[in-house]
Amino acid sequence: MIRLLDIIFSLCCLILYLPFLLIIILCIPLDSNGGIFFLQSRVGRNGKDFRLIKFRTMVKDAQRAGGLTIGARDARITRAGLFLRKFKLDEVPQLINVLKGDMSLVGPRPELKRYVEMYSDEQWKILSVRPGMTDFASIEYIRENEILGRSANPEETYIREVMPHKIDLNLRFINDPSVKNYLLILWKTACSIFRRSDVTPA
Repeated sequence: MIRLLDIIFSLCCLILYLPFLLIIILCIPLDSNGGIFFLQSRVGRNGKDFRLIKFRTMVKDAQRAGGLTIGARDARITRAGLFLRKFKLDEVPQLINVLKGDMSLVGPRPELKRYVEMYSDEQWKILSVRPGMTDFASIEYIRENEILGRSANPEETYIREVMPHKIDLNLRFINDPSVKNYLLILWKTACSIFRRSDVTPA
């Protein structure tokens, strides 16, 4: 049932967003040099790698300066990128990942391999399901970049504080993957994005 909902909702969202997607595709290369999309290897279900698709929100070759984004302090984010991140529009291309079966709309956010290698045996449980575009951890940490931006050592803060708590939140849905929780997470995600639209991007 959840896989069927993934396909239906993803197709509906892509059709709904189509006019905005065309505008975004035109604006990104006008704002900064580089491609339109950002592709990155992430760890998916059962530890299998896949290519995550996003709209590019940073300057070209930004990943060479580090993997974590640190809010207002991160000069790598473009002007268009700030807008896309504020409304989570940079994540919309992941609907293609959902249609391909790499991801679900709801599930643990897929991590970089270097962070997955730090998982304990218990934490590896989150790789038993498809990664998702959103879940309880995504809602709780919608301002994650700002949290890391306030840290003197963002990498250490992420590894020691943020990542373990996010995994605990991930397990809430994994332990009860009901349609009710699926729809609840989608609703809470939409509400959190609209609330965020009332503040200036950071």
